[in-house]
Amino acid sequence: MTALEELYNAVVEGDAEACRHGVETAIAQGQNPATILNQALIAAMSEVGARFEREEYYVPEMLIAARAMQTALNVLRPLLVESGVKAKGNVAVGTVQGDLHDIGKHLVGMMLEGAGFAVTDLGTDVPPERFVQAARDGAHLIGMSALLTTTMTRMPVVIQSLSQAGLRDKVRVIVGGAPVNQAFADKIGADGYAPDASRAVALTKALLGVD
Repeated sequence: MTALEELYNAVVEGDAEACRHGVETAIAQGQNPATILNQALIAAMSEVGARFEREEYYVPEMLIAARAMQTALNVLRPLLVESGVKAKGNVAVGTVQGDLHDIGKHLVGMMLEGAGFAVTDLGTDVPPERFVQAARDGAHLIGMSALLTTTMTRMPVVIQSLSQAGLRDKVRVIVGGAPVNQAFADKIGADGYAPDASRAVALTKALLGVD
């Protein structure tokens, strides 16, 4: 088994220590950083997403795999920067103002990073102006999360703020969270709705026109 295959399997199995060892071995063998990223990390996270879609994996398994992938990516990231590998797009994710729930948003961010996007995690309880600033700072897509019916009402406020700042036509907006659905996304003028992290990745790729 090659180092790339071992790294791929380590990510899918959620073995963080094996991920660290695998990426260090691949680097020591002279593997191109972009090859490691695409053929091992991104490919593995794609498989994790596919297993979730087939109901072979659930949220805990996705979280474990994503955290293992992060371990490898932390080692690889400086080499990616040095070699000029560019992200597929810039994405900012955050839980809206008044809402402190973090797990779903965090998982979406990790899955997007595992798919090759540069992700800025704005955290929780994010006011509209911070989403607007993220758009000013170059985000191509903003992902908003809410877990409460009382806080999902902040989502249209963010979209209105983007419009008032003259940025709405320059950034895509997707929404998600337990009380959110496609009808709500359509009503508030979002570009899309994702019921889970796997479909958030697919939606982001579709909206930004990348593979």
